Amino acid sequence: MKHLLALQNLASRTFSTTVRKQLKNKVPEYQNIFQADNELPVHLKRGAVDAVFYRITMAITVGGTCLSLYYLFQAALPRTKK
Repeated sequence: MKHLLALQNLASRTFSTTVRKQLKNKVPEYQNIFQADNELPVHLKRGAVDAVFYRITMAITVGGTCLSLYYLFQAALPRTKK
């Protein structure tokens, strides 16, 4: 019975709701960045990293569209019998 009580005690400590390390609240910093009037669109306000992610996303989108159209065209053509 002691083992079960010890296991229950251990489980309650493991799944505790207290936070061990407090995280810094970055919301005010991001509010200042995104509300600044610097003539940039929202998706590019944080700088070069956002620009890189935007370009990668656009490349994947264009590539996927091209592949979709290619396979649609391939499916529309009848196959020739040899």
